[in-house]
Amino acid sequence: MKQRGFTLIELMVAVAIFAVVSAIAIPLYTQYSERGYRTELTADLMNCAQALERFNAVNFTYVGSLSNDGDPEADEGSVAGPMGIDVCNPISVQQGRYAITGVVTGNTYVLTAVGAGPMADTGDLTLDHAGNRTWDENDNGNIDADEDDWEEN
Repeated sequence: MKQRGFTLIELMVAVAIFAVVSAIAIPLYTQYSERGYRTELTADLMNCAQALERFNAVNFTYVGSLSNDGDPEADEGSVAGPMGIDVCNPISVQQGRYAITGVVTGNTYVLTAVGAGPMADTGDLTLDHAGNRTWDENDNGNIDADEDDWEEN
């Protein structure tokens, strides 16, 4: 009678192959996901900047486009806080990957995106009224010479 099944050595070889493939695939998938989430965020920042420009075209100021009282709607006279969802409702914020906040004056704004959830500790991205883009890629709290754009270094 012939025995059927796998030997312990065959099972261990299969587990070892699976471990090697996982050790290679998981970091690559994580990098791919982070790049995709960051691309989504840059599109969200640009959309929010366009929304701020539309708000400014109607109101002749950026003041009042943010929420400063904890609810999601924009508040009259607000100069710092998260984007009002009636002005801009970014997908990356809805999905919990980033928090986008702004600081505005009558004729300037700076939008800052801070990673949350799976994107925590991946560096802050900013966009201002003049189109300047920065990404604190090494997440050290400072914008270094090579971090003056959204390109990966």
